[in-house]
Amino acid sequence: MVATTAPNRRLLVAILLGVIPLSQFPIDVYSPAIPTMVRELGTTSTLVQNSVSAYVLGMAIGLLPVGVIADARGRKPTLLVCLALLVVASIGIAFTNDIAVLLALRFAQGLGGCACMVVVYAIAADTSRGPQLTSLSGWLGASWGLAPVIAPAIGGILVQFVSWRGIFVLVAVLGVVAGLVVWRLLPETLAPAAATPVRPRVIAGVLASAFRRKLFVGLTLVFAVFASAQLLFGVVAPLLYETGLGVPPAAYGLIALLVGAANLGGELATGALATRISSRTLGFSALAAFAAGTAVLLVSGLTVGPDLVLITLGGMFVMLGCGALCPLAYGLALGLFDRNLGLIGGLTSAVCYLFVAITMGAAASLPDDTQTPIGFVYVGCLVVGAALLALCLQPAKTKRSIAASSHSS
Repeated sequence: MVATTAPNRRLLVAILLGVIPLSQFPIDVYSPAIPTMVRELGTTSTLVQNSVSAYVLGMAIGLLPVGVIADARGRKPTLLVCLALLVVASIGIAFTNDIAVLLALRFAQGLGGCACMVVVYAIAADTSRGPQLTSLSGWLGASWGLAPVIAPAIGGILVQFVSWRGIFVLVAVLGVVAGLVVWRLLPETLAPAAATPVRPRVIAGVLASAFRRKLFVGLTLVFAVFASAQLLFGVVAPLLYETGLGVPPAAYGLIALLVGAANLGGELATGALATRISSRTLGFSALAAFAAGTAVLLVSGLTVGPDLVLITLGGMFVMLGCGALCPLAYGLALGLFDRNLGLIGGLTSAVCYLFVAITMGAAASLPDDTQTPIGFVYVGCLVVGAALLALCLQPAKTKRSIAASSHSS
């Protein structure tokens, strides 16, 4: 049985490309406003930074259940309900003066925003297969990657010339527009015969099987480590630039645009090179870029202190490495399975965002007057990431030896 409505391919892809950035946009768009929010809400930088953790935690907790509900009830109604939650939470944030309420609403906002990722990829899998799905996934990844590039620039302009509250009004407006487009134009892509009843035992069995696969766990942890490193810079950088160096919010937004472009470049590099060079070569080349950025941040922090050019240069190399490593690890992890891809994708993303939420919460207490602390954190990410990549990405010679041994036996 086919889906309820045969989708127009171009229109469908356009809708998916427009919706998926809404999962990431609320994380990055208000980063230039963090110092202003600390002053206006009369709270601490730690609590305001934890609003990032609250959003990411909401995403992490919501990914699996939203994916399961979308498999059972349909893609379109699930996405509409979650977009409504995103809009309501964003409006609430725009009008609150209480940091505790803001943190709770950010959690709810994350619950709504997670559907813009997990349901979008489920729709892509409903309508595409093989190389076509790989191609669509690459475009979706690039669209998602645009959010860290353009969002801080938009947020910097709004916070300097309007208000930080206007940023969340903008998120609400974008959510309303996306909801109207989905309601009017997006067909239901889940075929009735493909609907999966919610059966906890079956779901638990699939999840347990995934966690027993060491390669899947390793690749998921690579994704989590470098996604955390990527988001950490976005949380710490506004205080380094605006508070430490006196950079105006709008100017910081332009700097973030430059750093975000490096991250997007890494994602596009993975998309372009993944079929041309080995995963090991691509992975360790990206790790080398990350190491270069880490060295610049740490050495400059220990020697010359806060410096606009060196922080930006280090951040660009770090983001270039993260931008390449995250989609590489995610794609390789999903490629280990040929069934339950929606659930597996939700699991991979949930583990990643849970890891990110914990990391962001811990990192909020780091000193923010120099780049040295984040440099030391990145050293830890580098060591862990290198060990995981060495275990997960075997040299081609080793793979051939294993294959030859299996053939001779």
